Amino acid sequence: MTDLPLVGPASAPDLSIMGFNIRRRLPRLLSRGRDRWATRAPLVGRLLAAERPTVVALQESFADQTDFVAHSLGTQYRAVGRGRNADGGGEGCPVIYDSDRLELIDWRQLALSGTPQAAGSRSFGNPMPRVVVVARLRDRSTGAALRVVNTHLDPFSARSRLLGARLIVDLLSGDADTPTVLTCDANAPTGSPAYRELTGRGGLADAWHAADQLLTPEWNTYSGYRAPRAGGRRIDWLLVGGGLRVLRAGVNATRFDGGAASDHEPVQALLRLPAVAV
Repeated sequence: MTDLPLVGPASAPDLSIMGFNIRRRLPRLLSRGRDRWATRAPLVGRLLAAERPTVVALQESFADQTDFVAHSLGTQYRAVGRGRNADGGGEGCPVIYDSDRLELIDWRQLALSGTPQAAGSRSFGNPMPRVVVVARLRDRSTGAALRVVNTHLDPFSARSRLLGARLIVDLLSGDADTPTVLTCDANAPTGSPAYRELTGRGGLADAWHAADQLLTPEWNTYSGYRAPRAGGRRIDWLLVGGGLRVLRAGVNATRFDGGAASDHEPVQALLRLPAVAV
């Protein structure tokens, strides 16, 4: 029996986008039952096989988990992004895209710090490095540009989250017309200072509020593997700008025989690219 998708694959000029904190793989001695990657990996694979997003942006992903996701989606999927540590190791925020549909123009990864070019640097009050990955792509079907921005803000420091959001806004400034989607495990709810920075000065819109159709209740996006709960606490965000239209949006709280693929629910949207002037 085929698992039913929430959004499912998309055809031009539409894009299926997923932001997903995949939950980092922990050593066996530190993980239990439903948290073990060996237990969750098949569920992640089932979820992705059903959805087949044009772009999936991960948080907390080790290199082998990124490879697993790309392999689960198909041989045409490619990934950009490194680990957050100075040597490129550790968990990261990779952007995985369907290369049959999207052509990679370029990409870069920066530290969310006062020295963003220095890999592994931290200076905003976060105890661990934080990064942002920016991928510039071109839709092979329409010729339209697409910018994908993916990050994971600090869970401990509100100051770090705000300064990280400011750095991202500065990074995107001057190019507001480019269709842009930002995915983020923000570790803070909508309405927080970092959210207001991105949706205020940053000019981005929350896909949840901009959608023509909502596909789900406003589930809390952090479940801790528990049953989904509609509390409206979305700490995982999907924001858009540059003329992208949000056709549908939802929080994917799929369970497989009661099992969750991660301790976070994926956030998803079906977006439509603006027409390209000829």
